[in-house]
Amino acid sequence: MPSYNRKFDLNIRDVELIEEALRARGRELSSMRLALSGDNPAHLESIRVIERDQRKNEELLGRMHDQKIFYRPKKAVYVSG
Repeated sequence: MPSYNRKFDLNIRDVELIEEALRARGRELSSMRLALSGDNPAHLESIRVIERDQRKNEELLGRMHDQKIFYRPKKAVYVSG
């Protein structure tokens, strides 16, 4: 059974590109969701699938955001808030 590669060699531009793609996908999902009527019972399953995909997309963006270091002084001790 193959194992997962746990080391990724991505630069800042690669991460920015991934984030841009996730945001574009989020906009696409939002447009799809708005196009479907919640009043139509035939659309209910599609709406649930779209909302689940939106949630996964946002959670991934959130995890990527949480891993960033926005400011860290190089010569002094960092004291938060």
